[in-house]
Amino acid sequence: MVEHDSARIAAPLLSDMAVAGNKHVDEAISHAKEAVDHGEMGHSDAIVVHAQVALNHARMAQKDMMNPHLDEGVLELKEAVAHGNQGHAGVATKHAKSAVMHLSEVP
Repeated sequence: MVEHDSARIAAPLLSDMAVAGNKHVDEAISHAKEAVDHGEMGHSDAIVVHAQVALNHARMAQKDMMNPHLDEGVLELKEAVAHGNQGHAGVATKHAKSAVMHLSEVP
């Protein structure tokens, strides 16, 4: 009987841990999409803000899981921030779009 009780206690804890990583990926995708939206309007400064927040969330997700798409998303977000800081809205937007594509492939 004790085994069943501890299994019921452990199962929710494990599922909460799995959700924590996905929450960061979801936030990263959301902010990367915001970066794309602003980039399509030519707003380099807003690309940087949203891409940086997305990058922060993606890096947090990397602490929870290993995934090649997550790694590529991080690289693309770094490029989006760098080009946005240089005022290159078009190039930054392409990198943000690529980040969205990769991050969307993370389970």
